[in-house]
Amino acid sequence: MTTVEDLDGLLLVRGADDLEHAGGTLFVHLHRVARRLSGLGASQDLVLAALAHAAYGTDGFPSSLFDWQTERGVLSSVIGAEAEQLVYRYGCCAREASWPGLAEHRTVQDRFTGASYELTDDELRDFADLSIVNELDVLDHAPDLEPQLHGYLADLVPRWTHILSPAVRDHAQERLGIRAGLTPEPS
Repeated sequence: MTTVEDLDGLLLVRGADDLEHAGGTLFVHLHRVARRLSGLGASQDLVLAALAHAAYGTDGFPSSLFDWQTERGVLSSVIGAEAEQLVYRYGCCAREASWPGLAEHRTVQDRFTGASYELTDDELRDFADLSIVNELDVLDHAPDLEPQLHGYLADLVPRWTHILSPAVRDHAQERLGIRAGLTPEPS
């Protein structure tokens, strides 16, 4: 079996296909995010992290498949330590405290422990790429969230432009209708 097949089996056993999510189930959403990142040239670790990014729940999706206190090793044994670290960082992120100034302070506040983590350039890029691609997938599959989420992302992406990979930045700007000057197009 491949790592992806092993991870898929684990996610299914843990109920990822039973949890509703924008556009279907959590399992389907995880695969859409991973495929989009892969198509944008993401590393294998980032793609694996995308396939499991909600394993510990997130600030926007409280259901979890694994206990972040006792089962990190289970996920790490399947996807590797680097990918699991990104999954944890994504799941633990207190978005309201972290996202607005992330490009400046480079710090993620942990909603589980209250700790803060300063990210390296590579960690910051992967975290930002996963965050934006995830939100774009939600935007594409949750029409009821379109007005609020589109506006939020149209404000956030220009502030994160220098921390996103060029492929994700360009993709997000195109999807959100942000012109090269980094201002949202009028609706």
